[in-house]
Amino acid sequence: MTADLIVLEAHRACVVIDTAGASLPTVRHWGGSLGLRGEDAAALRAALGRQTPPATLDAAWEATLSPQEGEGWSGRPGLQLRLDGVLLRPRWRVQTTAAASSTGSPDPDRFDAVAVDDATGVRLMLRIGIEAGGVVRVGQTLRHDGATGHLDVDWLESVLPVPTTADHLLTFDGRWTREKRPVLTEFPAGSTVRQSRRGRPGHDAPTLFAASIGAPRFDEGAVWAAHVAWSADVTYRADRVTDSVTQLGGGELLRPGEVVLAPGEELVAPDVLFAYSDQGMDGVAAAFHAWLRARVRHPKTARPFVLNTWEAVYFDHDPARVTALAERAAAVGVERFVLDDGWFAGRRDDTTSLGDWVVDRTVWPEGLAPLATRVHELGMQFGLWFEPEMVSLDSDLARTHPDWLLHDPRHLQHDPALSWRTQFVLDLAQPGAYAHVLGQISALVDELGIDFIKWDHNRDLVEAVHDGRPGVHAQTHALYHLLDELRARHPHLEIESCSSGGARTDLGILQHTDRVWGSDSNDPVERQDIQRWTGLLLPPELVGAHVGPAESHSSGRVTPLSYRMATSLMGSAGLEWNILDCTEEEIAAIGAFARLYKELRPVVHTGRTVHPVLRDPAWRVTGFVDPAQQAAVVVVATVASLEDARAERLRIPGLDPERRYRVRVRREIGAAAYGWIAPEWFTRGEIELTGAVLGGLGLQLPTLWPVQAFVLHLEAL
Repeated sequence: MTADLIVLEAHRACVVIDTAGASLPTVRHWGGSLGLRGEDAAALRAALGRQTPPATLDAAWEATLSPQEGEGWSGRPGLQLRLDGVLLRPRWRVQTTAAASSTGSPDPDRFDAVAVDDATGVRLMLRIGIEAGGVVRVGQTLRHDGATGHLDVDWLESVLPVPTTADHLLTFDGRWTREKRPVLTEFPAGSTVRQSRRGRPGHDAPTLFAASIGAPRFDEGAVWAAHVAWSADVTYRADRVTDSVTQLGGGELLRPGEVVLAPGEELVAPDVLFAYSDQGMDGVAAAFHAWLRARVRHPKTARPFVLNTWEAVYFDHDPARVTALAERAAAVGVERFVLDDGWFAGRRDDTTSLGDWVVDRTVWPEGLAPLATRVHELGMQFGLWFEPEMVSLDSDLARTHPDWLLHDPRHLQHDPALSWRTQFVLDLAQPGAYAHVLGQISALVDELGIDFIKWDHNRDLVEAVHDGRPGVHAQTHALYHLLDELRARHPHLEIESCSSGGARTDLGILQHTDRVWGSDSNDPVERQDIQRWTGLLLPPELVGAHVGPAESHSSGRVTPLSYRMATSLMGSAGLEWNILDCTEEEIAAIGAFARLYKELRPVVHTGRTVHPVLRDPAWRVTGFVDPAQQAAVVVVATVASLEDARAERLRIPGLDPERRYRVRVRREIGAAAYGWIAPEWFTRGEIELTGAVLGGLGLQLPTLWPVQAFVLHLEAL
């Protein structure tokens, strides 16, 4: 291309950047590969340009990478700044641009630009790169290089254009134990913003904005998605204005006065990740999954089968009983044993002791070392629960350092509503508080040989105040640094992000942790959808999904054991159950499930996630096809009664049409109950067909009863 038209192309994704304008660069295209040639540059401008002089509009600029009102942009500005309290209207002069390849290829896959506002010395650095999976990462850094004044940053957001033909917008909502509820609307006119103001993304987090042509499907169609990789307050934005291209993006939500830059200081905005797919939402998921799996810190070992003790014992920590539970866990095939809340001094319920991370010797007279030693002797990893960002007022820490609470000190003593689950927030941006938490956790990791931390976060941040100004931004960066320092000190250590379930499952926290807890609900009916939609961002190996007892503690629903196991198989599997009370039949089934999980996890945890499309809304079908198309695992479930007496056919996408597959019904976890229709292949439990037949004609499904499930295992012959 020409010197001022740059094409980034990698992993089947393409971004075309025009640097010829007087201001910041303009993105002419973000989407699939175009196969552009050098002679296409001039034609591309003629094809896509807004107008040529003489024309009726004086302000004829295109929307840039940071669109501003001064460019004739009538949507939400890409950034908003105030210098000494006065709104700044920057006029950017681009100093440098550069395109390069991160892989040594002659074709660039990344682009950098530096621009300055000459009147103030404010500098803006922009970065765009196409990374694994075709994910486009957009980053911005704002630097105050002026000689005087204080620069208030109201927001700094990243956007990319999507075609105006995109007429639907998908985002998410939810609540505790019912996270990731999809919200689909027609694409709204004007500038639309959804924000989270909880100090964490929240159970009702937008999660992403996804634009599509028509209602999005899992299996086909164009989808453009944007995700803000940040673990606190966020803004998602869509701008459909009548005189410019449609924009999609977002950034960190900053409260007034939260980030104020003195001369020489800078703000690095959270990255915004963009994924395009011409293969529906499964294609978007494949892009994000590939991006995550390409990380240096992505788990390389098999994801262990876990037992977490919360729903097994709650706060009733009896050392002999917990040790017996560990021994029973090892006997059924558990590989990681995690002791949950209740082990530290004074913690007999959830009203006290957060912040005092010392073992309660009245409950554990010999400390936790005997339990940790026994767990390791049994061949399992040992995990421990912490909630390091929180503090109880009834704690030695709060009594000694009331100034370490992340709350407005003017209101704290008079406003009990600031409490949430009888707990408050510890200001990790205070050096003393940070050192306290780091020192106590690190000492226990060394003493006990802890392999895994369940890192909980059970409340929103309300009126978070650090050194007299809003403190969520500083708290989140302190959290990231704390997680990184712990992992640097203890390279073997793995950390799970739990936030009263799935309230912090973003791609920002996953740059510092090794998995997330999908939801505090182990009700498998709820989990079918929670895990389906969490999987739009996260591959199954990063999402904890455990088998609970027959009656769910969060919903009261009673479900079959086989159904609970099949649902757990769709993630990083484990148990949240007092298996000491299980019957012999249940123990045998759990052992069989542990063996099945270990056999199938290489496929589930490396494969492409697919969702075969069925008309009846009672079906939930999730498949995993390994990269070589040699094997697949498909979980077939119902969440309600079926509409038709004769069920539909199951067509399995993603298989090699030329290969022949043996399809087996894996009944180790128990048999699914069904009614009128029971095809021969299902009752026999095995059939051999080509990928073309399985993906084209499909398999006649049995008429499953409500809340039933079975697992298919496909192997190429």
